Amino acid sequence: MTGMISSTTAPWLRPDTQALINRLLISYQRAFAQPLLVGDQGIQFHRTAAQEVFASSIAVLAHDHSADPLLTYANGTALRLWGRNWQTMVGMPSRLTAEESARRERASALQQAHQRAGFKGYCGVRVNQEGRRFMIHNARIWPLLNTNNEFCGQAAAFSSWWWL
Repeated sequence: MTGMISSTTAPWLRPDTQALINRLLISYQRAFAQPLLVGDQGIQFHRTAAQEVFASSIAVLAHDHSADPLLTYANGTALRLWGRNWQTMVGMPSRLTAEESARRERASALQQAHQRAGFKGYCGVRVNQEGRRFMIHNARIWPLLNTNNEFCGQAAAFSSWWWL
């Protein structure tokens, strides 16, 4: 049964999620002229990329481009910060990652990132499932492009944060 995906395959290793990771990595490279992960030798996708992004100490999230964008990806670091598992985080409205009072600022940063094809230096307060607040610092936000170079969502990554 080589090549088959079992029903117990981790969700971040499913083919659709691997394709999303590929778009995420390529779109990041285009937006910032550098790879997302240190040591990445380029934007050529490989099977372990999904594992590397999921295990990274950099928090990485992505959402679609629906009217109320839904999270399509959260790596292990993001899941731990928000105190959620894959099933409760992926699919939820991305606006819920921030407190209601911080959502306008968050929306403005997402708009800037879309207009500029990438935005560095975003800082903002977020809230996890238990209501615990934390500050993210120097986040990068970029548009996700599909294989036809059409906008299909946005992603964010940050490695600096602290509890409030």
